[in-house]
Amino acid sequence: MVERKTAWYALIVLFAINTMNFFDRQILGAVGEPIRREFGLSDSSLGLLGTAFTLLYAFVGIPLGRLADRVGRKSILSAGVFVWSLLTVGSGLAQSFWQIFALRLGVGVGEASCAPAATSLIGDLFPASWRAKALAIFMLGLPVGVALSFAVSGTIAKEYGWRAAFFVAGIPGLLCAIAVLFIREPKRGAAEVHNIGEQKREGSPYLLILRSPTMRWIILSGALHNFNMYAIGAFITPFLMRYHGLDIQQANFVSMIVYGVMGAPGLLLGGFIGDAVMKKRTNGRMLVGAFAILLSVPTIYFALGVPKGSTTTFLILMGAACALMYFYYSTVYSTIQDIIEPSLRGTAMAVYFFAMYVLGASLGPYGTGLLSDFFTKRSAAAAGVVELSQTALEPFRADGLHTAMYIIPVLGVVLTIVLFAASRTVTKEIERMQEWMQKNSPLG
Repeated sequence: MVERKTAWYALIVLFAINTMNFFDRQILGAVGEPIRREFGLSDSSLGLLGTAFTLLYAFVGIPLGRLADRVGRKSILSAGVFVWSLLTVGSGLAQSFWQIFALRLGVGVGEASCAPAATSLIGDLFPASWRAKALAIFMLGLPVGVALSFAVSGTIAKEYGWRAAFFVAGIPGLLCAIAVLFIREPKRGAAEVHNIGEQKREGSPYLLILRSPTMRWIILSGALHNFNMYAIGAFITPFLMRYHGLDIQQANFVSMIVYGVMGAPGLLLGGFIGDAVMKKRTNGRMLVGAFAILLSVPTIYFALGVPKGSTTTFLILMGAACALMYFYYSTVYSTIQDIIEPSLRGTAMAVYFFAMYVLGASLGPYGTGLLSDFFTKRSAAAAGVVELSQTALEPFRADGLHTAMYIIPVLGVVLTIVLFAASRTVTKEIERMQEWMQKNSPLG
């Protein structure tokens, strides 16, 4: 068993890394509107900048996940944080759409090191009974990083321009790259009741992971959930600026509360409730995640339906919806640790992340942007506009984006069904994995 001080130091550093992970990736959502205007972009092009990050993030994540199962995980993390921090600073120097596109590709390479290595470490630092809570604390970096990114980047962009926001983001990451080197790396399987060390089932690691029906449902759920989360992250600030008439600083403060601050109670409640329910039902975590997403669907729908200028009502409804959506991370990430043996957890997270970023996060901003462009042009045509230039379309972008964002509650319904399907297969898989680890443990 890992010493408590060792485990908690590592968790604090991993939380800080994850915070900067999401701070840096969310900057585009915070300052996307002035970037769009400076480079004369459509919403689909703005969304494509988010896709640049997620595509390379997903593809590089697979080999990095395998690497995390074979070599020291803290070295992978340190190098990754260093790389993405430097490239985030470089993004502020971009002079064209394609330059910032290329730099965001590089940021994706660095950030791909974070989740597989960090979650694999947490799986070995904390026992199964505490795993959802530990992962909830780690994933608090998501709302904290997002909230700080909206608040800091929005304020800096208003006072000094959007480029300065990228410059400020790099320094904390470099400090994290040093701090992670002082983590004492645990042996694989050190926190399991039945410690099987480096042992794994025979066969291709990818086939072993994909043969799991629960893992297949979880992978599909990740694609759906990330589509929605990244669509919100990319367009909530532009939506508030266009539809509700806020300036960039005001819009980012509302976004900070809705998409960032409200995520913290969602993650913590998801972890604590998921662990509590799992004591009574083996599929408890998946059921908690499914019910939370189900409740978020009508809340998002009503949030999008509030009249223009009713930002307080929007904040309350959309904030509640985002808190419920954050339950997903605590409940689903810990389930992956439960159904996959320790020596394959980095690979399992990489496979999961590949699917949810290629099929979800990369399509969320771009797909929503395409829908926004479509509905914008339709509104302009209905108003009798013949010349559909970017300038002529500008007055119709608020209504176009507003209509496009209704894709989010629609996909939320599908996600609920997928999570309930996973809850029906997970019990047998957890029991089977525990039996296998007991059989292969040196202690029997």
